[in-house]
Amino acid sequence: MPHHRIACLAFDGMAPFELATVVEVFAVPRPELDVDGWYRFELCAETPGPHRVVGGFDIVVHHGLDRLRFADTVIVPGVADVPRDVPPAVLDALRASYARGARVMSICSGAFALAAAGLLDGREATTHWRHAELLRTRYPQVTVSASVLYIDDGSVITAAGTAAGIDACLHLVRKDHGSAVAARVARRMVVAAHREGGQAQFAERPVVGEAPADDPIGSAMGHALDNLHRRLAVGELAGVAHLSVRQFERRFADATGLPPGRWLTDQRIRAAAVLLESADQPLDVVAGRVGLTVAGFRHHFRKTMGVSPSTYRRQFRDAPGNAARENAVNAVNAEA
Repeated sequence: MPHHRIACLAFDGMAPFELATVVEVFAVPRPELDVDGWYRFELCAETPGPHRVVGGFDIVVHHGLDRLRFADTVIVPGVADVPRDVPPAVLDALRASYARGARVMSICSGAFALAAAGLLDGREATTHWRHAELLRTRYPQVTVSASVLYIDDGSVITAAGTAAGIDACLHLVRKDHGSAVAARVARRMVVAAHREGGQAQFAERPVVGEAPADDPIGSAMGHALDNLHRRLAVGELAGVAHLSVRQFERRFADATGLPPGRWLTDQRIRAAAVLLESADQPLDVVAGRVGLTVAGFRHHFRKTMGVSPSTYRRQFRDAPGNAARENAVNAVNAEA
């Protein structure tokens, strides 16, 4: 299978974190995943050569906008100056890529480039909350939502500020190669767990690995993940953490931003998603393996993922990358 080509735009004054996020997810070779058609990354600019980025150092870009003609996905990781107009040559290249069938994604203020190119017209999009009102005012034909980490509108994806780019990039990996592969990439990155994607978005939340001995909340999480197949009471998890239920609930919410029950249900659904993608077991078997009744499984899965378990299975069993998913699922299980 040919490599999926990623073209990322660079420019003077860009923020290095957003660029580094894209590089970490798509440019790092990952032979251990044994995935056909992994990504080939190219950094592009209107004018190749050195470009000064935030922090006072330079990056050297070797490719021009012509590389966008060959990209399967084009990513705009912010714009240098939100009030300024995006160069016409960049807008023309974005329009041509989209018209050719490429997927386009923005991170943070990069949404202004997509909006200026007309690619967000009639769509719902997001950007950093500080820029949301300006985006809404400048481009009234765009429905701006500032309350989500990212929005997937099929061939156009927009992400909120900074770290939300991680969520969106992992979301693309999951769309292309499945939840198990995205989970392994997240593990390698050691990214923060339990981020809320919102509105039926599918950002993979990294599975908690082995917790330090002095981390009572992490130990309780590990115990929960090892026992997703059965009913788990908050009192049991509190006991693993050697805390009272009240102390445990407070410290758990401080650490994750979620109450224990909600976090646990979310982990059950994420585990079920991997099973739906990688095996043909009946839904009642999948539900039992993640500790839910069939009715509860259907309810929570639709609430979390926005589609029924059967629809999800049809969609992602047919997605690219199925050949590697069994290996990825086994590897995730081995690492857990």
